[in-house]
Amino acid sequence: MTLVRRLASVSPTVVFSFFNTEASNRVLFAGESCNNILAYDVSDGCIPSTEGEETLMPLVERVNMFLLVAEEELRKGVGVAERDVGVKISCIVTDAFYWFCGDMAEEMNIPWVAFFNGNSFALCTHLYTDLIREKTAHLIGSAEETVDFIPGIKSIRLADLPYGVVSGDLKSPVATMLHKMGRALPTATAVSVNSFQELDADLTKSLSSKLNKFLNIGPFNLISKEKTSVKFDEYSCISWLDNQKERVVAYICFGTTLTLPPHEIVELAEALEETKTPFLWSINKDSHKHFPKGFLERTSANGTGKVVAWAPQEQVLSHIAIGVFVTHAGWNSVLESIGFGVPMICRPYFADQHLSSWMVESVWEIGLRIKGGSFTKEATCRALEQVLSKRYEKIEALKDLAHKAVASNGSSDQNFKTLLELVTAATVHTKPI
Repeated sequence: MTLVRRLASVSPTVVFSFFNTEASNRVLFAGESCNNILAYDVSDGCIPSTEGEETLMPLVERVNMFLLVAEEELRKGVGVAERDVGVKISCIVTDAFYWFCGDMAEEMNIPWVAFFNGNSFALCTHLYTDLIREKTAHLIGSAEETVDFIPGIKSIRLADLPYGVVSGDLKSPVATMLHKMGRALPTATAVSVNSFQELDADLTKSLSSKLNKFLNIGPFNLISKEKTSVKFDEYSCISWLDNQKERVVAYICFGTTLTLPPHEIVELAEALEETKTPFLWSINKDSHKHFPKGFLERTSANGTGKVVAWAPQEQVLSHIAIGVFVTHAGWNSVLESIGFGVPMICRPYFADQHLSSWMVESVWEIGLRIKGGSFTKEATCRALEQVLSKRYEKIEALKDLAHKAVASNGSSDQNFKTLLELVTAATVHTKPI
């Protein structure tokens, strides 16, 4: 949606038909007032629940059901959009996951522009999945083995490759989708990513040789004008941070969908108290029951800790008091941390988070992964002390490069202009995208 808004804002005569599930559109377009973005609902493939019944279906199962109907639903949606606007669609811009859109674009004789919203290293592994599987077939069960034959990636542990490349159920709907995506993307007119090419020039060069046109157009968080205002800081996180010393606070957040196992909540909490580290922890209220007895009362009373249900993350990370970001290493969080020059302690869960964590620690050297892969009191104490006592000069350098990339005539700014030309080239009059 951020990408569509950027394109639409500088192309007022182009109509962008935005396809999404009804539940997601309802959130994204609440109060939306962009005249040239038209929202269209597609089915998520799930059987509607009875009125008032909460959907308790596991996320993976819901994703699998959506993938079964996604192509059919999008094809129907395209037909509806064309009838609404009165002209044929001139370009398809999609999430890279939807590999079948390459076939649709070829049938319609129009460009297919794919957007990959993960890190470029993950994209690379999906492009070379067949090569990786062929070269590692004899290493099954050797997760700690390091390989160095993937173009653009100097070396990486098999354990850090994204789900669906060599680990997990390789015949599952998600793994199948990722595999087909990797095979289809070289046919796309262009592939864009939420990153900046200076983050890894060698990888950018490698991907540019594999794809028709590879465009780094981020980091989005440094471009978006939709910054969260302090007036929406309902838990007064910023005013609390204002009373803390510089670069001493640990900001802890694992996104909106992930929850730490109860025993890890205990270990992390005990480490914070043991090291006397000031902290701001964003965690759902239901998880409070797992805190050590008296933890909330003690840390609140002595002013060393603040636990909230939600925090304005960009504002928090930009605050001078923040010394480390304890994160799941989701790509958006990593980019935000780089954009504000905050080193990380990573506790990855799934998808490309292990890969992002490896890059943070071993490639960019702007933080570390929690030893052993999960929080223990001992490992967390050591990690907090190490990160908060060290000056991470490399993240300051990457921060500067990220800001230069999105500035006028920076690499990401120029790449976005190229993308805009590709997307709007076939539009002479008002047409849908």
